[in-house]
Amino acid sequence: MGWLQLHIDASAASASEIESALLELGAASVTLRDNADQPLLEPGVGETPLWEAIQLTALFDGNSDSQSIIDRLLKALDGNLPQYRFETLEDQDWERSWLNDFEPLRFGEKLWICPSWHQPPDPDAINIALDPGLAFGTGTHQTTALCLEWLEQASLQDKTVIDYGCGSGILAIAALLLGAKQVICVDNDPQALVATRSNATQNAISADNLIVCSPEQLATTLVEHNIATDGFDLVIANILAGPLISLVDNLTSRLNSHGEIILSGILDHQAASVLQAYEPAIDFDPTANRDEWMRLSGKKSRLIS
Repeated sequence: MGWLQLHIDASAASASEIESALLELGAASVTLRDNADQPLLEPGVGETPLWEAIQLTALFDGNSDSQSIIDRLLKALDGNLPQYRFETLEDQDWERSWLNDFEPLRFGEKLWICPSWHQPPDPDAINIALDPGLAFGTGTHQTTALCLEWLEQASLQDKTVIDYGCGSGILAIAALLLGAKQVICVDNDPQALVATRSNATQNAISADNLIVCSPEQLATTLVEHNIATDGFDLVIANILAGPLISLVDNLTSRLNSHGEIILSGILDHQAASVLQAYEPAIDFDPTANRDEWMRLSGKKSRLIS
């Protein structure tokens, strides 16, 4: 049996209502994608941004009647249905097709991110088992890749780390497998905390070594685990330029006297503003970039220590 696919051109303002209506009509799935080649920044912590012009694609059983779907959709939307078109798809193993899109990724000389259904290309390397999920961070985005490359070449043995805006936990897990002693993972998205715990378990990482909490729970979490507020060897924050600037005091105050920091999620034209915000407290290394994204890294300033 094949599938009936319905494509609808919509605006960001109407997308949610249309998506809900399609699901109510029995769509097996509804996906949203950019319909105008508009760049979309990496989501901020807990955010779900949308493009201005969106194409919604709904998948229905191949025996569904297209006119019936449109009639019911018009009724649900009070007659306000944007431009649409139908497409017939041949049946296939959709789950396997989707999984095949994800291949192991290499960062530096010794670090790999491997989906669980793949054999690691190099069994002797440091292999992180990580499957695509709801939380941001599988290594495919430039900002995550830049951070993984930094971690891969860093000296992390026995270091304490805080990952602020942890997403899937990929950077925290990488730090631990590369030698760090303990990582505190912070995120205000509950799904990110669930994903981080799950991914840590999948990589045989103890809950004592990887601790997750929301920003509101951080102070209590540090006390419970007897961790000094300003005792971290490394702060990682792969979020966005605006939040990074607003968090400058919060993040820099976590560093011990010899601590290092990684900041990412920054577009090249935003780097100067982020540098300006952090430079009183951080002595920065040369910047690194991939496409239009940048990574900033440095050490706590001797003048602040």
